[in-house]
Amino acid sequence: MSTRMDDLRISGTLNIALAFAAYAIAAYLLWLASHAGNGWIVAAAATAFSYVANTIFSLLHESVHGNFHPRRAVNDAFGIVGAAFFPTSFLFQRTVHFGHHRRNRTDDELFDYYNPPRDSRFVTWFRLYCLLTGFFWMSAPLGCAIYLLTGPFFYSRLFREVIARWYGFEPMVADLARVPGHRMRLEIVFTIAFQAALIVLLDVSVLGWCVCYGAFALNWCALQYTDHAYTARDIRNGASNLRVNRLVQWIFLNYHHHLAHHQNPTVPWIHLHKFVDFSTPRPSFLRTYLTLWLGPRHTSEPPPQPLDARLERLLRV
Repeated sequence: MSTRMDDLRISGTLNIALAFAAYAIAAYLLWLASHAGNGWIVAAAATAFSYVANTIFSLLHESVHGNFHPRRAVNDAFGIVGAAFFPTSFLFQRTVHFGHHRRNRTDDELFDYYNPPRDSRFVTWFRLYCLLTGFFWMSAPLGCAIYLLTGPFFYSRLFREVIARWYGFEPMVADLARVPGHRMRLEIVFTIAFQAALIVLLDVSVLGWCVCYGAFALNWCALQYTDHAYTARDIRNGASNLRVNRLVQWIFLNYHHHLAHHQNPTVPWIHLHKFVDFSTPRPSFLRTYLTLWLGPRHTSEPPPQPLDARLERLLRV
């Protein structure tokens, strides 16, 4: 499939308009969930928030790859705000996400398979169900809090080689330990201030915040491994272009075209469909997601080959 680079320009104006619209809708839904007296309205607001927050995350994902806006300052500014909505730090997210691109389908990121005796079946099941039940989302705000508040503990051997290893986060923690600490701490402080401002200005209740972000955690985690499940153990090609409802595909800004993204990480979301072969069968998102709940499968397939040098250069923080 041949596509000219001139046809792959970043739609900066569209992305800014989408971002402001999503921010406003997400803020309104937080307010509604906090002030509605009817439980059904609260549930509807939280469900809607879970989708709009995924639009914000998809735009954050564009900023992480430098695809949100052609001007770096604008790209990063919206990345910082998008990360504050998550809530996380932009540099934290960028570091972890680039690490994901480098380690995709390796032993460090294999939740759907286990390979005894190297892997503990219990630990593999534990990590998969943490992901499916939304706890994986919590690792970002919790990781930021640990990074900001515990100082040397984040860099300690106990945290890196015992706690982080148990949860499967050891490579991520190693990556985060190498980034400029002062910048990430400033971003985390901004995120805390941003969330505090949302809560105060919108009079967001604890219940309203928790149900909205709990619904978002479940929705976000549902996709975060479904788009890799049961694919080849290949760093670049170990993903799927999932079949999903067209409206949901647009709300997630083509995030379900995940194989196309891993193969072409510099291509903006609006052009990803040009790299999807729609004439071939694509896995169903819902069927793959439900299958994951049956637990990890045994595999003896060897780990993938290292990432090629060209993509490795693109994924340096």
